Amino acid sequence: MTGIQFVTDERGRKVAVQIDLKKYGAVLEDFWDGLVSESRRHERGVPLEKVKADLVRRGRIRE
Repeated sequence: MTGIQFVTDERGRKVAVQIDLKKYGAVLEDFWDGLVSESRRHERGVPLEKVKADLVRRGRIRE
């Protein structure tokens, strides 16, 4: 597969990967987003109204 190279240790075991971001950047970003989403699966959500109120209080948005 062009644009992807594996880095191996002295025993020939794959220990890392180099990815051409110009070629696969969007795919990698989607993959990363999926990992982040999965890692947060069990976190409690924050109600939208609370987020909005916090942004207004900080002066980030207007009411």
